[in-house]
Amino acid sequence: MTEHFVFYRKLGQPLPTIVKGEGVWLFDDSGRRYLDACGGAMVTNIGHGAAEVGEAIGRQAATLAYVNGTAFTNEPVEELAGVLASKAPPGLDRVYFLSSGSEAVEAALKLARQYHVERGETSRKIVIAQRPGYHGNTMLALSASARGHYKTIFGPWLTDVAMIDAPYPYRLQPDADALERAILEAGPQNVAAFIAEPVGGSSTGASVPPPEYFSRVRSVCDRYGVLFICDEVLTGAGRTGRYFGIEHFRTPAGTVVPDIITMGKGLNGGYAPISAVITSQTIVDTIASGSGGFMHAQTYSHHPLSAAAALAVQRFIEKRDLVHRAATVGRRLGERLSELASEETDGSKLIGDVRGIGMLWGIEFVSDRSTKAPFRRERKLAEAIVSEARDNGLVVWPNVGHADGKNGDLIMIAPAFTIEEPEIDELIDRLRTTLHQTARRMYDRTHA
Repeated sequence: MTEHFVFYRKLGQPLPTIVKGEGVWLFDDSGRRYLDACGGAMVTNIGHGAAEVGEAIGRQAATLAYVNGTAFTNEPVEELAGVLASKAPPGLDRVYFLSSGSEAVEAALKLARQYHVERGETSRKIVIAQRPGYHGNTMLALSASARGHYKTIFGPWLTDVAMIDAPYPYRLQPDADALERAILEAGPQNVAAFIAEPVGGSSTGASVPPPEYFSRVRSVCDRYGVLFICDEVLTGAGRTGRYFGIEHFRTPAGTVVPDIITMGKGLNGGYAPISAVITSQTIVDTIASGSGGFMHAQTYSHHPLSAAAALAVQRFIEKRDLVHRAATVGRRLGERLSELASEETDGSKLIGDVRGIGMLWGIEFVSDRSTKAPFRRERKLAEAIVSEARDNGLVVWPNVGHADGKNGDLIMIAPAFTIEEPEIDELIDRLRTTLHQTARRMYDRTHA
């Protein structure tokens, strides 16, 4: 028996060894294939095995692998920054590169704080975030995340962050005035930033806020001098059918423009770790004319190899019009998931709601559709579905605790934008089988 020296996030369970990826398919060392219906962790947007991305990485590795961003710039990061500046909302054209979504959020929050300090508003230290919500695992990012099971352990190390209810129409009536109340309660002179995902990630199962929600956010932030950080780590680079998720929301004057955007996941498509913070010349100039430097460093920031990979991914998306494809094919995926939910089978009756946009969909499970009562956490339904799905050659992403902070089960369906119609059919068939088997096992345990 092979001895394994790596330990992973989930302990005590063997993991299949994946040796190859092709499109939306993964292949393990026994030759078994899995349909990757969630892009890993909503990362793989162009599919596995894009040869031109691998070639771009190889060329860059043979030319220049690394220089430190405090001493030099390099061609791939300059070119990638230009691409992002051309796609970002008006006025956001300064880009800082890091390695992960958590790091991008950490840097964005620090940037907001430093901006206020450099302007002489040193009392602005409070961050407001949403519950349910998730922004990463570094300490400041985790502080802004509403994940109770993490905070049980790490709470003594975290900083206080004010929380308002996230727009979660299935369970909560969106409250357009919640942000303003939170700012007034904290004292506007004390609030540095508000952070939110434009479309919910796994924490709310792809919940889409009302059309006017972020217009209201923008006006409130402007009124009180609070910076709006739009967390596009999951939604950016086309996942919602627009290049940025915030593009789905408009003010009377046009697109809602945040002060800072974070990106990750779809920026690199899984090919090399890279994330980005995008902000305005005004914010950068304020720091440049003050202390003269952003007080956040990371060894692999502005990494040429990662930037070359991300640049190739973005060219792949552009060449094949994959953002538009995420909108159109994603709409068909949503229709098929809704059809599955309407079937009169034991498995489909577990489904309380199907929601989403573009190539980002959530399926929430309930014990009673009429009351929306969640399954008790002790049942571990989401985990059971994920395990059953993997046995059926299907990879889906779980989330728990969103209903009331403890209970709640959902899965995310977020495949690569390149998924074909027959593969969507295969996804639905495997998911149908998975839900049927899960429901049957639950019934058998209940009546044992």
